[in-house]
Amino acid sequence: MLANQTLLQHPSRPEVGAPVLEVEHLTVGVPGVGAIINDLNLTIQRGEVLALVGESGSGKSMTARSLMRLMPSGISILDGTERVCGDEVLSLSENKFNEYRGARIAMLFQQPHVMLDPTCTVGAQVAEALHVHRHLSAEEEHERVLQLFRDVGIPEPEERMKCYPHQMSGGMAQRVMIAAALSAEPDILIADEPTTALDVTVQAQILQLLDRKRRESNLSILLITHDLSVVSAIADRVAVMYSGEIVEQGTTQEILHSPKHPYTQSLIHCSLLEADESGALYAIPGNPPELLSEIEGCRFRSRCPVAEQWGHPEVCSRLAPPMVEHDGSGCCARCWVGASDDIQAQAIRTCQSDKEDRHDGC
Repeated sequence: MLANQTLLQHPSRPEVGAPVLEVEHLTVGVPGVGAIINDLNLTIQRGEVLALVGESGSGKSMTARSLMRLMPSGISILDGTERVCGDEVLSLSENKFNEYRGARIAMLFQQPHVMLDPTCTVGAQVAEALHVHRHLSAEEEHERVLQLFRDVGIPEPEERMKCYPHQMSGGMAQRVMIAAALSAEPDILIADEPTTALDVTVQAQILQLLDRKRRESNLSILLITHDLSVVSAIADRVAVMYSGEIVEQGTTQEILHSPKHPYTQSLIHCSLLEADESGALYAIPGNPPELLSEIEGCRFRSRCPVAEQWGHPEVCSRLAPPMVEHDGSGCCARCWVGASDDIQAQAIRTCQSDKEDRHDGC
């Protein structure tokens, strides 16, 4: 009976093979000051897991909040489009977007004990999500919450529904959050660091749960993480973010085993706990630039180990590299060093011309 209930204001399901989420040229920041997320482009197919990875402060969580239109006060979407199941949603009113938020696109936040209301039972909190998006009686809501708790592996669901968040472990609280996020059967789930602060065993259980739900319902997942072991376990494709920009995209196999961008290569070195020549653990030198700052050239230039070796550091310092396919691999990276000879030659000529123009002006 519950399976036949209809979601409120629920647009028709996209056809198999159609992108569930399409983001083009998304720019987010402070009006009149600068951008935090710059010209972001992402596409996620039905049933696909795309991992968005990068250092802390690279803009991953802000990307997630922007896609849900949950940005902090003072931050706005400055440009770009977001299509959910083919429908453009950034131009919608807040009330209209609420028909998509939760029902079509849902979010699983970090730190479940922080996000759950300490004054309300976990069962009531999951039921609230159902109440917003479904026409259900109180009895049907109760049965649906029980089923959701069983689906996400919460033992003794009838009793656990009566618990408050502080009475549940981190792993159980995260399962409650997953139940709430999936209650309205969304097409895409944005999972923001879903295994942060969980021990390794519970981490594996949560990842297995997300992967199972993906396979059972053809759910698409945007997985935000800094943990490359999590990426290798569940992701189909990877997008690497640095200083508010996507600097590389490709299949998980390509990114983890044959990365093209120097930043991705450095991230992998760090994750493997490799030592440098002195025997110290490898760390990326320096710090990323401030997200709101105006940056000329490549954003990774000041920390890049290959720009000087290439022999044309002035190009990296002056011109922002485009996202280009490298070596016909299907992997795209925002780096001059791996670009085609024609693209490199054009960039070098542009820099030389600019230099001559400045000299003539003097």
